[in-house]
Amino acid sequence: MYFNLDKMIYRVFYNWELITLIMVFKRSNEIKSEPVDKAVSTEVEWLIDRRDGAKNFELRKFRIKAGGMIPKHYHQDIEHEQYVLKGEYEIGIDNNIYHVKPGDSLYVPARSVHWYKNNGKEDAEFL
Repeated sequence: MYFNLDKMIYRVFYNWELITLIMVFKRSNEIKSEPVDKAVSTEVEWLIDRRDGAKNFELRKFRIKAGGMIPKHYHQDIEHEQYVLKGEYEIGIDNNIYHVKPGDSLYVPARSVHWYKNNGKEDAEFL
């Protein structure tokens, strides 16, 4: 087994085949935020994604600043599981509008039209 602070690599047998499992560890100060395309006053931090070896999962942290928004869009084959960390905002999913706050959880199915708007006075954050 190989070990450092960035990744832990395990070699294990699964169904008599040797496979390599990689655990990824990142510190928050190593992750840079970037603007979200077509959104207003919104940024994303890519916490775990395909570049880390996650083939079927992406963990992202979004920050929608006060007055910010993500316009209507949909994903053909990506669903979202989200958890609200900070602030309050609205999310539209298909024809429904939800007002969410810290501690709320959301599931947005693939092919569902959805959007976000922060009408509050503080930044909103969600995973």
